[in-house]
Amino acid sequence: MFDIERDDLSNDQTRALLALHLAGMHASSPPGSVFALDLSGLQDPSVTVWTARRDGRVASVGALKMAADGTAEVKSMRPHPDFLRMGAGAALLETIIATASARGVRRLSLETGSGTAFEPALELYRRRGFVNGGPFGSYRQSDFNQFLHLDIS
Repeated sequence: MFDIERDDLSNDQTRALLALHLAGMHASSPPGSVFALDLSGLQDPSVTVWTARRDGRVASVGALKMAADGTAEVKSMRPHPDFLRMGAGAALLETIIATASARGVRRLSLETGSGTAFEPALELYRRRGFVNGGPFGSYRQSDFNQFLHLDIS
């Protein structure tokens, strides 16, 4: 079991995991193809961040970014390496989906990359019902990125 809580981004464990997330995205993506939010982006009022914790340790982080058009985006999903494949990411994703639904979101979307580094996350999203689709918001299609959507209206 994981304890899921909103996170104010002041915790050193959360900040370290977010730094690991950004470094991993840059290491696994071509230049100009990383759209992960940095700390200031995650502090935007349109973004809600959660962490999954076990025994006082941050096991995973994830966020929901609301859009003005009745849609929302999954952002910054990343498990801590010590908690891979233990369900922390799945628990956070359920929280994100439930919150989006409670807020009246009709479609939840995400942008991610292609390749081996992204396969575990893609498996999680697809298992929860996300399907590939076209770009959304200000994103543009490339050979690297892909877009997944979940209708929740």
